[in-house]
Amino acid sequence: MEYVYAALILHETDEEINEDNLTGVLEAAGVDVEESRVKALVAALEDVDIEEAIETAAAVPAAGAGGAAAGDASDETDDEAEEAEEAEAEEDEEEDDGDDGGEGLGELFG
Repeated sequence: MEYVYAALILHETDEEINEDNLTGVLEAAGVDVEESRVKALVAALEDVDIEEAIETAAAVPAAGAGGAAAGDASDETDDEAEEAEEAEAEEDEEEDDGDDGGEGLGELFG
């Protein structure tokens, strides 16, 4: 997840999400950077509108609580949400290497 967090930090600070910037953020956080993961994330996020994916992800719990609101979403939004989920799933698969070395945002502060 720290790779995704790094991408979100870059997005929030209006920096380009590329291999060098991701590596820099991860190294600053003390993460042992794997070049293959960085490349995979950059490639997965290439055609993703991160701002829209964030809005879509934030809207999903609210839509689920409203019932009918979930049925009103456009197919285009569903497609983009699926793309974001696929990118995240791809990242999760790469991270599942059996190393539970305290990964996560909490490790940056603890």
